[in-house]
Amino acid sequence: MASFERFLSIWVGLAIAAGVTLGLVAPGVATALAGLEYASVNLVVAVLIWAMIYPMMVAVDFTSIRDIGTKPKGLIITLVVNWLVKPFTMAALAVLFFDHLYANLIGEADAQQYIAGLILLGAAPCTAMVFVWSQLTKGDPAYTLVQVSVNDLIMIVAFAPIVVFLLGVTDIIVPWDTLLLSVVLYVAFPLLAGWLTRRSIIARAAGDDQAVDSFTSRLKPFSILGLLATVVLLFAFQAETIVSQPVLIVLIAIPIIIQSYGIFAVAYAAAWAWRIPHTIAAPCALIGTSNFFELAVAVAIGLFGLTSGAALATVVGVLVEVPVMLSLVALANRTRANFPG
Repeated sequence: MASFERFLSIWVGLAIAAGVTLGLVAPGVATALAGLEYASVNLVVAVLIWAMIYPMMVAVDFTSIRDIGTKPKGLIITLVVNWLVKPFTMAALAVLFFDHLYANLIGEADAQQYIAGLILLGAAPCTAMVFVWSQLTKGDPAYTLVQVSVNDLIMIVAFAPIVVFLLGVTDIIVPWDTLLLSVVLYVAFPLLAGWLTRRSIIARAAGDDQAVDSFTSRLKPFSILGLLATVVLLFAFQAETIVSQPVLIVLIAIPIIIQSYGIFAVAYAAAWAWRIPHTIAAPCALIGTSNFFELAVAVAIGLFGLTSGAALATVVGVLVEVPVMLSLVALANRTRANFPG
């Protein structure tokens, strides 16, 4: 597995190519899979993400959660970056690029749509995939769980006001079914399954925690395969858009990529300066970098329509996320020695 992980970026590149090929060669298959959704959450992708998350949930030691209050630094960075920095820097970058740098390339009406889509992405920090990034950086599973859970609770009350403020619209309707379903699918169900599995394993092993480590290590290949399958599907769903508008996709992707690396740098540098252990520092930087794309896409479609520029911008966020996040995972792993613990 270590050898396979070392070349993970190559496998992801092949998965992207396979996804685009599938979407072009067998568009009916891609359309059918894309249609298997409820409340804007694709159920096939949800199952694959669930498979990626489950091993980490098994690794969560609930007895360690009660001690997290004694080490709040990682949680503070996560919340400050996600809610006081990220939405506003994304909005600023969107305005800079589409109102100024792209002024001669994109019409004003279209530019406003793309700005709106990027704002929706910036206001929706990750819920599900961050468990995968945490696992790939050997993050503390219990701490990551608390970070994501607190983040989700804040999102319920903060997402709509921030979007209303930045978009200047007052009639936004938060798709509560999408938000709540995602929390249940990506946090509650895997957590319950992981807890039951952990109890069963420890009971059979007469209290030996090493049995849990052995079990999760056997599941890890399936977790990575789930990631690759998710990439194939996401790019298959958007293959025609990628091929028909490649220049526009690149233009939208540039500020998203700059935002991603910038937010990671801010959070990671703050964690380093505050001497936070790497098992907490890496996930806390990655949570804000990644996006809750289901929520962003659902709100964009609800506010502006399925074929709107805002919806397209949120979809581009989905397309660039995995390659960007994998590069940041690699960076976090290479710099592990610079952190305590």
